[in-house]
Amino acid sequence: MLVWIIVGVVVVVLLFLVIGAYNRLVGLDQTADQAFADIDVQLKQRHDLIPNLVETVKGYASHERGTLEAVIQARSAATHATGVNEKVEAENMLTATLGRLFALSEAYPQLRANENFMRLQSDLSDIENKLAAARRFFNNAVSEFNAVRRQFPTVLFAGLVGFGSDKPFFDVGTEQRAAMDAAPPKVSFS
Repeated sequence: MLVWIIVGVVVVVLLFLVIGAYNRLVGLDQTADQAFADIDVQLKQRHDLIPNLVETVKGYASHERGTLEAVIQARSAATHATGVNEKVEAENMLTATLGRLFALSEAYPQLRANENFMRLQSDLSDIENKLAAARRFFNNAVSEFNAVRRQFPTVLFAGLVGFGSDKPFFDVGTEQRAAMDAAPPKVSFS
């Protein structure tokens, strides 16, 4: 009789451990999903600013058609991207084309002096800062989820309850990181 009581207590304790670990996974999964939704909000604001920016630049540098079309295509790809990996790739491409667009302002002093262009550039910079913070929060949530998913005893049943793989990080990508490492930002006080 004592053996059955001990077995029953062990089963109940294990059941509570499994339920607690499962509930923690669900909570962390929800936090990561919410963090990704926050990134989507910032990306939408970024995407909404880009047509105005392109139109402003077009007025001053209309013969830079290739750069303007590249920005429009990259924005389109970014707005239609789904999933973390696809969004990361599309956003990295958009960031690269926006960099080329802003480089145009160096060649066109009248564009750099345009109040609308400067406001749009400032707004985009503000969104980029918010986006960076949202990415950090998302990556932290993903890191915590992935760590808990791999910990014992969660690792024993995570796959059985739908949490069988790690969530991907929202990373700048190896190409983007290599470009940032190779070319440090230029600071100009002119």
